[in-house]
Amino acid sequence: MTLTTPTLYLARHAETVFNAAARMQGHMGHTPLTRNGIRQAEDMGRALRNLLGPKPDIDLWASRSGRTMQTAAIIAEHLERDFFDIHADDRLLEIDVGDWEGRSYQEIVAESGPIVCPDRRVFLRKPPNGEWYPDIARRLASWIADLDPARPALVISHGVTARVLRGALVGGTPFEPGCVPLAQDAPQGTVFRIEAGREEPIHVGHGSVDGKSKGF
Repeated sequence: MTLTTPTLYLARHAETVFNAAARMQGHMGHTPLTRNGIRQAEDMGRALRNLLGPKPDIDLWASRSGRTMQTAAIIAEHLERDFFDIHADDRLLEIDVGDWEGRSYQEIVAESGPIVCPDRRVFLRKPPNGEWYPDIARRLASWIADLDPARPALVISHGVTARVLRGALVGGTPFEPGCVPLAQDAPQGTVFRIEAGREEPIHVGHGSVDGKSKGF
């Protein structure tokens, strides 16, 4: 069964220095955007401005991570909305990668073997001392319950977290039996409109799908 929400505009944050270097971010508070990431955020802001117009009456949400707040700040400026209107919420954070946080993918693979499914682009196992997909789904369900059903919302979140959220709202394929549904991956800088159990990409980012060009 899928959850229901008001109309959501769900965006994946733009590229960071850690994305470019193929390092795990997880809950890290601030990993700055690259110049390419800033361009992605500018493109997202322009696309949303074209769709929603100036000063749209819409709730603004972002995870508390620096990379999402930086992306949200650029988008808010395009929308002529005050940065301080953004609700920063820990329930929108990326998957907690535990002991992997801050380390390079290559280093982890060399130590532990493959950690990412090459076809689904999802973790093959729970990060040590980190989260698994149902953990993310639980915190997102709590966040959804706090939304005003009468107000649309723009949400800036993360790759894995957005896939869990989209899976809950529009459906997806579980990674393993009994697990939560996961939507397909999308490039950094992509924005979806989610309404009445359906999603539509309103802007497809030009960032890479995590790791695909880096061999992991």
